[in-house]
Amino acid sequence: MSPADVVRESARAGRIVLFEESARDGAQAKTLMSAGFRVRLAREQGAVFGADGPRHVVFAAGFPSVCGQEFEATRQVALEAQDSVSPSAICRGTVADVRLALSAVRGAAHARVMVIVAASEATARALVHSGAREALADGLDVLKAAADLADGTAVDVCLVDAPRADHALVAEYAGAMTAHGAGTIVLADTVGDLLPGQTRALFRRVAADAGPDTVLVSHLHNDLGLGLANTLAALESGARVAACSWLGMAERSGMAATEQLLFLLAHDRAKAEQVLGPGCEPWWTQPDLTRLPGIARMVSAETGIPLTVTTPIVGTGVATISTGTPFTHPRTFQPYDPHQHLGLAPTVVLTHLASRRVLQAVAERLGHRLDQAQTGTALAWAKDRAYRLNQAVVPDADFAAYLEGLTATTPTP
Repeated sequence: MSPADVVRESARAGRIVLFEESARDGAQAKTLMSAGFRVRLAREQGAVFGADGPRHVVFAAGFPSVCGQEFEATRQVALEAQDSVSPSAICRGTVADVRLALSAVRGAAHARVMVIVAASEATARALVHSGAREALADGLDVLKAAADLADGTAVDVCLVDAPRADHALVAEYAGAMTAHGAGTIVLADTVGDLLPGQTRALFRRVAADAGPDTVLVSHLHNDLGLGLANTLAALESGARVAACSWLGMAERSGMAATEQLLFLLAHDRAKAEQVLGPGCEPWWTQPDLTRLPGIARMVSAETGIPLTVTTPIVGTGVATISTGTPFTHPRTFQPYDPHQHLGLAPTVVLTHLASRRVLQAVAERLGHRLDQAQTGTALAWAKDRAYRLNQAVVPDADFAAYLEGLTATTPTP
């Protein structure tokens, strides 16, 4: 393993490292990020941590063996974003694939490759037509060859379908691979069916048996809606490197969302300590969470994955208020202050649930001050419109046009 492996250094110091998968595993969500966008995203994500971006973000830039264009995209990220993140190329467990991946990132600062190795009987039969122990032994041989070829590039190993494998066997090879140069060992819940208790048991067992030099990475899918919960369970069990993806994009139903995981660990120290333990110091540089909404919008625009009213942290419902009591007591009905943590100013939205005060606030935002009679008339109009069109939100443009007519025809007292 490289003495300049800043990811191992961060994890062993108790800092959190995000293994960003939106450009790579996110492609299996039927999306494609251009090479230029991957560079932009890597730079933006690294900037969340300032100069410490490479110590907090591994950016899976691509899978070079897919095609020539994917190789070039991976290489462009490695060369153009190396000051912002630790760029990584992903490869299958063959020496030929390792050579290609190494060439895609060679010369970049903090470069890494990740070798995929089947760990369970089912995946070993499907991927390499052998038993699990044979597949792991072959993976160890490939790792040894990769370490000899790496020339300063860190080599990680992803153990596919680790939860359904023999945990003692996984631990045995995780320790052996670390001893022969692996920077980190990724435990991948490939089919996404873990429960949090099972995740804790897996990570604790493998960590205890593999030895203290082994740095474990969680890679946990969201098929049962538990990707984030399972990632937190892995962190509670001592892991400090966690795979994630912007907007949760990944194979099938995705994985832990980058913006959700990062926000949860960074916005409230008490919550971080519940996950990471009392006195934890998860950051070399405190992350700038106000960058999250902009990055999420950028990713949404590139991939077509929508930000909806129910998307946590970065969705269209964040910092919006539409009913009376939350309007008058917003902090009572929110788990955090969106303006303080995310830089999002509160917006009052007019819906069929509006009270008089809510409607007056929206009217004032649009440049109209209404008296009590006008407020009652406008409120009746808004509710009638919503139910007549079966559309909860009254768009600002429609309400503004209505107000122009209302204030023009209402006699001055």
